[in-house]
Amino acid sequence: MRTPLNRWALGLLLVAPFWAAAQTTNIDSLLKQAASQPADTQQVRTLLRIAEYYRWTKPDSGIYYAQAALQKNETLKGSPRYNAFAWNSIGYASYMQGKYPEAMQAFQKYYEYSRQAGDKINMAFARNNEANIHIELGEYPQALDKHKSALEIRQQAHDSSGIAMSYNNIGFIYKDIGDYDKALDNFFYALRQFEKLNDQLAIAKTHNYISIVYRRKKEYDKAIQHLQSGIRIQEANKDWNELGISYQTLGSVFSEKKQFNEARAAINKSLEIYERTNDVRQIAMVASDLGRIFLDQAENDSARVYFNRSVTLNRQMGNLRNLASPLLGLAQAQTRLGRYAEAGAALDSARVIVDETNRKDDRKYLYETSAEYYAATGNLREALRYQQLYSSIKDTLLNEANLKAMADMEVKYETEKKEQEILLQQAEISKKNVVIWAVSGVFILVLMLGISMYRRYRLKQQARLRDEIIRQQELATRAVIKAEEDERQRIARDLHDGVGQMMSAAKMNLSAFEANLQLPQEQLQSFEKIIGLVDESCKEIRAVSHNMMPNALLKNSLASAVRDFIDKIDKRALQVHIYTEGLDERLDSNVETVLYRVVQECVNNVIKHSGATTLDISITRDKDGISATIEDNGKGFAVTDQSKFEGIGLKNILTRIQYLKGTVDFDTSPGRGTLVAIHVPL
Repeated sequence: MRTPLNRWALGLLLVAPFWAAAQTTNIDSLLKQAASQPADTQQVRTLLRIAEYYRWTKPDSGIYYAQAALQKNETLKGSPRYNAFAWNSIGYASYMQGKYPEAMQAFQKYYEYSRQAGDKINMAFARNNEANIHIELGEYPQALDKHKSALEIRQQAHDSSGIAMSYNNIGFIYKDIGDYDKALDNFFYALRQFEKLNDQLAIAKTHNYISIVYRRKKEYDKAIQHLQSGIRIQEANKDWNELGISYQTLGSVFSEKKQFNEARAAINKSLEIYERTNDVRQIAMVASDLGRIFLDQAENDSARVYFNRSVTLNRQMGNLRNLASPLLGLAQAQTRLGRYAEAGAALDSARVIVDETNRKDDRKYLYETSAEYYAATGNLREALRYQQLYSSIKDTLLNEANLKAMADMEVKYETEKKEQEILLQQAEISKKNVVIWAVSGVFILVLMLGISMYRRYRLKQQARLRDEIIRQQELATRAVIKAEEDERQRIARDLHDGVGQMMSAAKMNLSAFEANLQLPQEQLQSFEKIIGLVDESCKEIRAVSHNMMPNALLKNSLASAVRDFIDKIDKRALQVHIYTEGLDERLDSNVETVLYRVVQECVNNVIKHSGATTLDISITRDKDGISATIEDNGKGFAVTDQSKFEGIGLKNILTRIQYLKGTVDFDTSPGRGTLVAIHVPL
């Protein structure tokens, strides 16, 4: 059964990037445009499009219009890119005609004009096309060199997609010479690159290329797996042409596995796609493939129908190259149906074509079919003669296949030998580079080490300076707070022991003096007011003295001192709730004093500024330290207002808590009260 693999290779290796966008070409419209356009660049472009269209179906016409485009462009002194595209079409048409020397020359000019235009993408495509000619001539080492040259050009151009394409092309070389492991290495590398680029259509094609190798290795399940991966992508992207090829090839794999029902289903899907796209050439090929499957299953009447269709379409296209195979299949089907006249007519037509094309595979098939036909019609002499001819050509083809296999092995050996030489050269260069890099590396290492040691020294010095600054700041803060507390104690003692005692003595003397005075009632009332003012002054001095250094803090604990301070607040103006836990044991005197002052400052701020009616105070001690919260329902303030921190003592609170290496958080905003959260580690 014929497969579409050759067409895949053709599409992979022979490329025409000029008109990259797929579109249906209206050739009649293009011909009219070319005839009516003035001799300018637009006419050159139209001629190039006509040449590209005809090189598929009418190579002679393709060459004619490409040469016309060349002449016009030379006259106009136009872009070398147009010359490059014209020579590419000439090379392609010559290739289709089997004129390989002419095709090679054309592709070399395609490369040269692309180089003049600075077009690296088309330079790489030209190298790919030259490689394909070498493949047709069995010159695989030269083909590999051309593909590697294309790869280098694409790497210089940073053409990621083209690089992956080159790995696919190199994989095809290794596939052709039977080095399947290297073929798969290159195909899978290309697949990973296309996946990075998220090029779905290229991913699908590469899956199909991988399936070719697995089919050659007769690992049919892996071949089917990769074909199906490609099919899913092609269906999602509506890539109908490649999808048709994939289903056609899938059918071929199933046919080789003798799974004929699955083969028919796959090839029928291919046929549906080609009928939808009206690809007559592919319809003819698929119809012949279906005929072969029906023939293998002895469904001769169905085989006859499909072979007839393939014959009709190939005759309409004038495609003699693909006409012999369906004619011989038709002859076999008619013979097995007992329609010997129709079988003989098909056989005669096939014989004429085989004599004209002289393709050995078709001739072998002709001898095999003739032997079967003459045996069925009772002409045993002719049957025996054709059977002998069939055996002879079969042996010849087998010997040729063996010779080709040996040649392929020799090519593989030469290729690997050349690669080893390249690797040895690269190793020598690498060795020299290693020495250079080693010397450079030692120098850089010493330099980096010196820089690192200097930076480390600088960092250590900076760290020491920073630590000393912090230590001095702590000492200064400690000294300020200690001096403040000492001054408070001194003033408190002076007020209590000095001014307070004097005021008490004054009150006592005034009270004693009052008893000895005989004053009018009005003067007596004024004297009693004086004594009352002196008494109030004594109380105020005592209160100030206690606030500056509370006896409860000196005698008892932080909790007692805070409660004693809270008890002096007017309950009618502010309801205060206090909760303490874990403060039974005394703390360090500095810690107790600082925390007392902070709570005192917070409460005074609430009384003076917040307008609150309730105040909740919580002081607890646990293994992590002391936590305190002071929360009111007052008017709050904006924490971003710097004047608040400087005007209501909050900055003083921060300074004191930072002295204890603690933290203070203010949670407040205008209209929703204030929460001060303090934590001091112990």
